[in-house]
Amino acid sequence: MERAEKREFVTELNEVFKASGSVVVAHYAGVTVAQMNDFRSKMRAAGGTVKVAKNRLAKIALQGTESEGIIDLFKGQTLIAYSVDPIVAPKVVVDFAKTNDKVVVLGGSMGTTTLNAEGVKSLATLPSLDELRGRLLGMIQTPATRIASVVAAPASQLARVFAAYAKKDEEAA
Repeated sequence: MERAEKREFVTELNEVFKASGSVVVAHYAGVTVAQMNDFRSKMRAAGGTVKVAKNRLAKIALQGTESEGIIDLFKGQTLIAYSVDPIVAPKVVVDFAKTNDKVVVLGGSMGTTTLNAEGVKSLATLPSLDELRGRLLGMIQTPATRIASVVAAPASQLARVFAAYAKKDEEAA
């Protein structure tokens, strides 16, 4: 990599760190190319990104961002997973690490909060923003459905009574 390319990469990575909801750092020594491609595609499908960067460049890119507290994690073969949704990157990395023992979660950050490996794993158990929105929408719709059924119940009961009288009259005739 030439010096200009390195500057451009550091600037791009710095913007990524500033815009991300969460960043996860993990070791990936021994992961095959096919496994890494699978991991990247899973992350992309979920709305996140995985990058492998030189530790020195990543440390430079972290300076001046909220995630600056994770600089010490960059030792050895590290990868960076990030996403705008704070739950997506930890969830995908932890799920992938369960099936592939060569991926070891080191830690990460969510805004100004620095997370250790356990913090990332506990963050991965939380529902994503889309799941929370779905639950909230379900909670909002449920009372409306109940109100509609309560309001409609007397009318349906009256209809059943009228139907029973009509049936009784038909049988009498």
